[in-house]
Amino acid sequence: MADVIDGKAFAATVREKVASHVARLKAKGITPGLAVILVGEDPASEVYVRNKGRQTLEVGMNSFEHKLPANTPREVLLALIDKLNNDPAVHGILCQFPVPDHLDEAEIIAAIAPEKDVDGLHVINAGLLATGQKGLVSCTPLGCLMLLRDRLGSLSGLNAVVVGRSNLVGKPLAQLLLRDSCTVTIAHSRTREIEALCKRADILVAAVGRAEMINADWIKPGATVIDVGINRIAAPERGEGRMRLVGDVDYASAAKVAGAITPVPGGVGPMTIACLLANTVTAASRVNGLEEPTGITA
Repeated sequence: MADVIDGKAFAATVREKVASHVARLKAKGITPGLAVILVGEDPASEVYVRNKGRQTLEVGMNSFEHKLPANTPREVLLALIDKLNNDPAVHGILCQFPVPDHLDEAEIIAAIAPEKDVDGLHVINAGLLATGQKGLVSCTPLGCLMLLRDRLGSLSGLNAVVVGRSNLVGKPLAQLLLRDSCTVTIAHSRTREIEALCKRADILVAAVGRAEMINADWIKPGATVIDVGINRIAAPERGEGRMRLVGDVDYASAAKVAGAITPVPGGVGPMTIACLLANTVTAASRVNGLEEPTGITA
């Protein structure tokens, strides 16, 4: 059976490192601040924002939450972002997605100052990553990279397949793996003979949003499998109408073949908020011309 990569435990170590660096910044009179914007009342988003706020405070940073009604005009939202861009107490800005239909996610991302874009989605940060320069890296890919480095040490020369080409995970993670000298292939819905391609991978990352799409037949014996998927499926064994979380990988079969695998839940998920905190403390260090944290950046 595969070793289980415990993202929850590793995220706790990341938060400890963040808290340690926050303490050093505070000794210099600097308290990193994270501003989170939530538009509307999506229940899942509200829980996520609440968890972000709690963890931000726990590591010693300032948390600024801005909850706006679902009918907030774009001009009001953009004005708030502009205000936060110019607030020296705010080092990171995140707008929780999805937003109501009348708002444009791309416009919102573009409005956030790149040096405060702790989600790593601004085209400038994406461009810096693609060209091997220093920017802020999307949180989930950064978390995946940390888990892989911890498990495997050097990634140089390994064959990595990333299944999924989203701007949020697939593309930036492929760039990070390239930067660590992997040989990287991005697979997607149009990829031919995708199963055979995946089976050659030393590192297989699933980030497509299709429940249990990848099974043991896709996996090279001993490979490291990173499952980014979070899908809710019916769980009649738990009662009528009950649901359970599964990844993009059929964990039960994959664990019999892989060398190591992330579970869902408890794998990549906890790393996302931890890396958001890491990005915020990194941003605070950079804007003040101070030494960046070690071990929690790309």
